[in-house]
Amino acid sequence: MTTLPSLMALRCFDASARHESFTKAAAEIHLTQGAVSHQVLGLEAHLGVSLFVRKRAGLKLTNVGNAYLAEVSIALRQLERATQNVMTHKGAGGALDLCVASTFATYWLIPRLSGFVAAHPEVTLNLSTHIGPVDFSSAPHDAAIEFCSGATAGLRAELVLPLSLRPYVAPRLLKGLSRASGPQALKNALLAYPLIRHTTVPHAWASWLAQAGLSDLLPAQRLDAGPQYDLLSMALNGVIAGLGVALLPEYAAAGAVASGQVKQLSPMAWKAEKAYYLRYPEWKSEMMVLRRFQDWLKSA
Repeated sequence: MTTLPSLMALRCFDASARHESFTKAAAEIHLTQGAVSHQVLGLEAHLGVSLFVRKRAGLKLTNVGNAYLAEVSIALRQLERATQNVMTHKGAGGALDLCVASTFATYWLIPRLSGFVAAHPEVTLNLSTHIGPVDFSSAPHDAAIEFCSGATAGLRAELVLPLSLRPYVAPRLLKGLSRASGPQALKNALLAYPLIRHTTVPHAWASWLAQAGLSDLLPAQRLDAGPQYDLLSMALNGVIAGLGVALLPEYAAAGAVASGQVKQLSPMAWKAEKAYYLRYPEWKSEMMVLRRFQDWLKSA
């Protein structure tokens, strides 16, 4: 087995790289500047490479040092967190840092979380949100529920929920049209009002209209003319505000439908190719709190 460098040497390297200074790293770790420099020199000798270029203005990571830092920083944060979890929970539980797509978190996950909390009071679930794929090499997340295609290199993925979209409109907008109902009311609304679009599924309207046999209802330029929002929750609130017609998932629109704020124009759903997946680095697969959350998700 390869002999590992000391934890102190790794801490000195990490702090020196972040501060680009042995002096500032020493202040953080409560060592002398000379001691930090000595630890880093010893680490470089151990590895057989130069991690820094030393200049008067400060330290600059070499290419090797930059690559090494990316992995060392993650390992140190994970070790710090594991230690904190054991000290806090005495081995009975721990914290799970989960990054979740915003709309999914607000309208699907959080309303169901009381079930997880009741089943696993020993687990502290910390939630954050992020637009786009999570970079686990730099983000402090254990796992993420993302709208994506599934597993990629180094990441495992488990399907949580497909994304099925149906058209919704504010009821008051329908009052301004004819008294038609059913398919004709749908056509009237699509012809009369802007089509709200989502950046996550930019071609959803074209796909839904094709599936509904309505590809010829609107000119192509109309499909690209409506407002575009980053979040499905923005689209939902745009519909409530009377800004247009949007394709929404039932889990997000259900509350607004029940309160009479929005109306479903058609029961036909278009299923996106991507879906909501729980994704996490392979090396996190044996994490106890993550496995408990995975098991709960399967029955949520």
